[in-house]
Amino acid sequence: MASSACTTDFARAAACRDGAAAAHLKVLSIFIIFVTSVAGMSSPVILAGVFRGKPLYDKAIVVIKCFAAGVILSTSLVHVLPDAYAALADCHVASRHPWRDFPFAGLVTLIGALLALVVDLAASSHVEHAQYAPVVTQEKEVAVEVEHGGGGEGERGEDLVKLKQRLVSQVLEIGIIFHSVIIGVTMGMSQNVCTIRPLVAALAFHQIFEGMGLGGCVAQAGFNVGTIAYMCFMFAVTTPMGIILGMAIFSLTGFDDSSPNALIMEGLLGSISSGILIYMALVDLIAVDFFHNKLMNSNPSLKKSSFLALTLGSAAMSILALWA
Repeated sequence: MASSACTTDFARAAACRDGAAAAHLKVLSIFIIFVTSVAGMSSPVILAGVFRGKPLYDKAIVVIKCFAAGVILSTSLVHVLPDAYAALADCHVASRHPWRDFPFAGLVTLIGALLALVVDLAASSHVEHAQYAPVVTQEKEVAVEVEHGGGGEGERGEDLVKLKQRLVSQVLEIGIIFHSVIIGVTMGMSQNVCTIRPLVAALAFHQIFEGMGLGGCVAQAGFNVGTIAYMCFMFAVTTPMGIILGMAIFSLTGFDDSSPNALIMEGLLGSISSGILIYMALVDLIAVDFFHNKLMNSNPSLKKSSFLALTLGSAAMSILALWA
């Protein structure tokens, strides 16, 4: 039964195979995806710069970040995880040992979430210990807080929050880069114009919303202009570079996106990316803002607006799953 299913899928795909047309569409998509990625990620950063110093700045940042959290949570649960599961459940893979014996997509997603937790704990511990300097006395070693220009407890707390936000943004970008590489390589290896044609438009919107999600976190983290430009560039080029890599893999090996090895790579990378994004969205974005943000907790209307932004971000990214 599995063999006939594979044959049917192959026959359907073969009717749409056109290497020259697929290559033309992929070259076009490289430029479209790069431009939309830059536009998506830079827009929240620009908006934050416009509002900076104004009375609504802090509230605007919170709402933008909640929209971003919704986008990232939907990306992980509606886009990345189902694609990873589908890749490992494909008949070319699921008929093999050990892939047919165990739900590897769920296991690797769990590993991704635990890895994100380990990185989060290690970085948080490092940041907290950096605020203290050991002083050795005759009797014992005493931890003394390091003063940073006499700013006091409030300033040190703000420094810790900023460092945490920067860590969150960097780990999020790692998870999103995994996801973007998978999208790019899969598209680059595909020779199916029936699949690629609608994907170009869908991925353009996908990159806009995903870029807005990452850009919202970067805007709050307070990076300097050079770092923001570097992170924006890395996000924008990852999917196009993945497409180029996928085209090179197909040219050198003849493997397309339906080959078992490509599906296994897609499934494993997608699963670990999904785990990272789920953890970061729920723990470091949603939980932090809705349970530990003093501004939101003291302003019921802001909490309602933030929840609406979270829902809109989730809904917008989820609707895109109809096409990509």
